[in-house]
Amino acid sequence: MPTRVCCCCSALRPRYKRLVDNIFPEDPKDGLVKADMEKLTFYAVSAPEKLDRIGAYLAERLSRDVVRHRSGYVLIAMEALDQLLMACHSQSIKPFVESFLHMVAKLLESGEPKLQVLGTNSFVKFANIEEDTPSYHRRYDFFVSRFSAMCHSCHSDPEIRTDRICPPSSPSAADKEENPAVLAESCFRELLGRATFGNMNNAVRPVFAHLDYHKLWDPNEFAVHCFKIIMYSIQAQYSHHVIQEILGHLDACKKDSPRVRAGIIQVLLEAVAIAAKGSIGPTVLEVFNTLLKHLRLSVELEANDSQQGSVGSITLSSKDNDEKIVQNAIIQTIGFFGSNLPDYQRSEIMMFIMGKVPVFGTSTHTLDISQLGDLGTRRIQIMLLRSLLMVTSGYKAKTIVTALPGSFLDPLLSPSLMEDYELRQLVLEVMHNLMDRHDNRAKLRGIRIIPDVADLKIKREKICRQDTSFMKKNGQQLYRHIYLGCKEEDNVQKNYELLYTSLALITIELANEEVVIDLIRLAIALQDSAIINEDNLPMFHRCGIMALVAAYLNFVSQMIAVPAFCQHVSKVIETRTMEAPYFLPEHIFRDKCMLPKSLEKHDKSLYFLTNKIAESLGGSGYSVERLSVPYVPQVTDEDRLSRRKSIVDTVSIQVDILPNIVPSDDVVSNTEEITFEALKKAIDTNGMEEQEKEKRRLVIEKFQKAPFEEIAAQCESKANLLHDRLAQILELTIRPPPSPSGTLTITSGHAQYQSVPVYEMKFPDLCVY
Repeated sequence: MPTRVCCCCSALRPRYKRLVDNIFPEDPKDGLVKADMEKLTFYAVSAPEKLDRIGAYLAERLSRDVVRHRSGYVLIAMEALDQLLMACHSQSIKPFVESFLHMVAKLLESGEPKLQVLGTNSFVKFANIEEDTPSYHRRYDFFVSRFSAMCHSCHSDPEIRTDRICPPSSPSAADKEENPAVLAESCFRELLGRATFGNMNNAVRPVFAHLDYHKLWDPNEFAVHCFKIIMYSIQAQYSHHVIQEILGHLDACKKDSPRVRAGIIQVLLEAVAIAAKGSIGPTVLEVFNTLLKHLRLSVELEANDSQQGSVGSITLSSKDNDEKIVQNAIIQTIGFFGSNLPDYQRSEIMMFIMGKVPVFGTSTHTLDISQLGDLGTRRIQIMLLRSLLMVTSGYKAKTIVTALPGSFLDPLLSPSLMEDYELRQLVLEVMHNLMDRHDNRAKLRGIRIIPDVADLKIKREKICRQDTSFMKKNGQQLYRHIYLGCKEEDNVQKNYELLYTSLALITIELANEEVVIDLIRLAIALQDSAIINEDNLPMFHRCGIMALVAAYLNFVSQMIAVPAFCQHVSKVIETRTMEAPYFLPEHIFRDKCMLPKSLEKHDKSLYFLTNKIAESLGGSGYSVERLSVPYVPQVTDEDRLSRRKSIVDTVSIQVDILPNIVPSDDVVSNTEEITFEALKKAIDTNGMEEQEKEKRRLVIEKFQKAPFEEIAAQCESKANLLHDRLAQILELTIRPPPSPSGTLTITSGHAQYQSVPVYEMKFPDLCVY
């Protein structure tokens, strides 16, 4: 009777449940009942609307068997689920998939490694099924976290701990096991290839977590390899998204050790190197802004460490070196990124970086330097100029105005960037990158007397109208920078070499006849400054200036090819070779060169003479009237704000007595030298007050630096003011002043007298004494 009752109840069960129950044998060791499994599969294919119920019932049984640790039945249930999943392809399979994924999750949550591997293998089979339409409502966050946890398994059994998620690719792998790293890379590439913009983070961010957790940023070979795989596997239009993620992670790790930050920056460099030719899009400024921010942070940390005294000096020194690694990595990344940008973007980045350079006395820069101090500020100036140097490398502008606009040139040539010899070197090298549009700089490397300039095969073009306009507007600014740069006491040989190259590049790229005359005036003024030595320069620096002038005049004389000019220059150089070799670059910049005790007593044949040069150029059609006017650099407002000694105190005010007469052979320059100190003494002897002296100094400065239009406008404004004052005086003299007896006024048709007290009366200034 009980048996008949059970059979009766079983017959009342839904058919799909009976078909599911039949696939399970009495002994789980017998495995899946294949005949009944075929019946279940046929029923599921024929009635796809029952799939969700089949899946739910199978999931129910499997959950019960997992809890009861009946692993055999669990294996049978998963095998049935896999076969149903592979056999059924219809719209009704989506609810079944939910049950399937629920079962996989149950297996992954179980503590038994075999069940975890079983669930993983089932998930891999599911992932390889091509769906007609994507399902956006599914979430795989749980599976990502569980698979990641399995990768970090700490099981005591080594065999279980090293069980791979990546299965062997073929049955023959049992004989010759394939490298797991190759399989993992293949899976990783395939995963990234299917990533879209919306789910890119799910693939990239776990990589950051893995590298952080296992401390793989230092050394970072594995990190670099991972991101190369990422950048080459994803679609090109998503490259900027990965770069943004690296920048965000760099920000998150700003308090980590220097080597970790350097490792992340080097990874960024590799990513940028791959993406630079492709779609970087809106991340260009973000990349540079983030890198410059971390550059400032690194310099600030380095400056703070250096101020902590001598305690623990060995550790601090090591940390400083690590910060330099960070800084070099940032500069290298900036340079590589910038040099691969199109020209229009590169010019924007040049302006962007220049806007970050701190300039003393101004607030135009946008970088926070409040915590850096003088040493840190100088360090950040050097780092930013090094970055700018790398960005400008290889930049070829059609016109010099495009390469050196006023908004870029003014801060670049700021007196604040002349306070250190290394800063001056970087400024000159940046200028060379932008001026040298025909790749002539390598031919001019070093400073020497070139026997035949034609052998250099200098490339040049006719000076265009835009370049001529640029020199009319900015030429004096360039001359001033070179003139003052030659007279700095901390100059080393490289400074003189770069200054010589600057003069040569201006001659090649920007010099018409007028500019040539200006450059020669500048060279003669440098020679005179070395002889007179108002700045009390050491003898080495004075001889260095003389050598620079010799090298340049030798170069420019051959470039313009005026025979008489070349002959004069050659004769002076030949005389120096015999009598004063320390005036030539090949000797003065050599170790242990003998220096003279003074320069004033030398024979005039050792100097380049203005009258000789004027005669030679005048005979070839050059307008040489301006050669007789000594060059004097302009004075800028920033000179008074700069920490450098004002050039008003160091540059003599040279007044030409006879401007139309060419100087004779007996003197180097026929000018009256009046120093500012002499003017001050003269004023003091006349008993003038300090305020009057300051007013005179300002007048002298203004007439030295101001253009003619500005002076004319000021005089016109004074004339207008005088005219207005005269009109007021005339009006007062014509109209009678108020009288104490009263003034007659007409109000509402009635005559009235208004009395004015004497103490309230206002008289003209000329009437009061």
